[in-house]
Parts: sequence; C-alpha cells; structure tokens
Amino acid sequence: MLIDTTAHRSGPSDTTSAAAPRRRHDDAPDTAALFTRLASLEDGPERDAVRDELVTAWLPMAHRIAGRFRDRGEAVEDLRQVAALGLVKAIDRFDPSRGAFESYAVPTITGEVKRHFRDRMWALRVPRRVQELRNKVRVARRELTQNPGSPEPSVAAIAAHTGLTEDEVGAGMEALESFSTLSLDAELSSDDDGYSLADTLGAADASYDVVVDRESAKEGLRRLPERERAILYMRFFEDMTQSRIADRLGISQMHVSRLISRSCARVRADVMGQRTGRRGTGGHSATA
Repeated sequence: MLIDTTAHRSGPSDTTSAAAPRRRHDDAPDTAALFTRLASLEDGPERDAVRDELVTAWLPMAHRIAGRFRDRGEAVEDLRQVAALGLVKAIDRFDPSRGAFESYAVPTITGEVKRHFRDRMWALRVPRRVQELRNKVRVARRELTQNPGSPEPSVAAIAAHTGLTEDEVGAGMEALESFSTLSLDAELSSDDDGYSLADTLGAADASYDVVVDRESAKEGLRRLPERERAILYMRFFEDMTQSRIADRLGISQMHVSRLISRSCARVRADVMGQRTGRRGTGGHSATA
C-alpha cells in the first residue's frame, strides 16, 4: 500500500462516505472545478494562473511522494524539486474526464523521481537492464530481511524470490556496490601508514613485453641457418661462453662472436621490418 500514514491528520478530509470508499490524504484537495476550468482555457495568462493555483494546491502531495525516497543518497530538497516537476507534467497532461487527479498524479510523480535516480544519480552510465536488476535485488533483499534477526539472503534465495537467474542476481548485486565512483586518491585506511585506492592497483608487468618480444623474434630465428640457431641457443639459453662454444664447434672464439652479432642483427632487422636481404644460407656457410 502506497499511503504514508504519517501524512494523515484528523479532520473532515479524513472522512469518507459510502459513495467514496477510497481513503483520501489531507494533501489531496478537491480541485475538480479548477481542472475543468484549466481544460477549457487557451494558453495565456489566465490559464497560467489556474495552473499555478493547481500546482500550489497539490505540491504537498508531491513532497510526500518525494519523502518516500529519502536516505538514498540524494538531498530531500532535490527530490522535492524532481517531484514538483513530475507534478507539473501530471497537471499538464491530466484529462478531467478520466477520473480523479490523484490516481493519475501519484504514478506520474513517482515515475519521475525513479527516473531521476536511474538516469542522474549514477556516476557512470550503465545499461537500463542493469539498473532494473539492481532495483529488483535491492527490493528483494529488503523484503527478505524485513523480520528482525533475518540473515542476509543468499544469491539463490534472491533468485528464487525474484524469478531471476543467479547470474542476473549477481549483476544486480554488483550494481548495488557501483552506484557511485571512488577517487583513486581516496584513503582506504585511517592509520598513520594509510594507503589510497591507487596503492591497491596492480602495476604494469614487464614480463608481457618479454612475451611480445619472444613471439616477434620467432620468425626471424627460424630463418637463420641451423648452426647459427645452435650458437644462439648455447649462448643465450645454456649460458655458455663464446670460448666454450668455439671449442665445441671447432672454430675460433672471434668467429663465434661475429656469428652471434650477425645473427642478432638479422633477427632484429626482421622484427623491425628492416630486412637486409641476406637470407641465403650459402653466404653464411662460406664464411663459416
């Protein structure tokens, strides 16, 4: 039931007749004649005056509706302004021949306030579907914990209560924690050695660059003659000195040094797209 009992007061407006069993608030004045007159007027000063009179008469109801959304991170005065805007829209669109104004105005004003939270209060723009999931999860958690001592409902319990999948409930619960952003400089500890949110974030890992470099060099290494690949493997993967490599291959240490330098230059040129054109193995074999 949407009626806020704190808005009632004793008096003639609280009494209902048999012909009107619906309970009326004290902020729901009888303005049927004003609405009929408003509908008959053309745009102009007179119509504006009647419209202003209706806004003034119904503004307490708009404020009451705004009060239902207090304690949700928005100032009450701002909520009242949003509700007043919804009231103006309701007055402009209301057709007196279709029933009581309150029946039309309450959902109109409520919808305006809800749209304000949905579209304006998020620090980051999120899909409407996620916003709807957030609202369903929030309402379900409140309903499942309304009895004193009720435990925090599980994802499965919320899913069963709302008819959502557990994945959808998870997305809604994440959105509940993402209503506003937090500065990277925000202090997360009040101790003397306090730290900020930025201090908890990971740094760039230089190992990724090594992986990229290795993958880039693979093709150039494949193009090298077998002996040069073997020399590079012994030097850089088995950590052998040039002298030991020369002894194993039966060549001079100086020649090993030249082959290593030349092989590295070729691989580097391949990686950088600066081909030297000396890809044949015959020349290497001749100098070997």
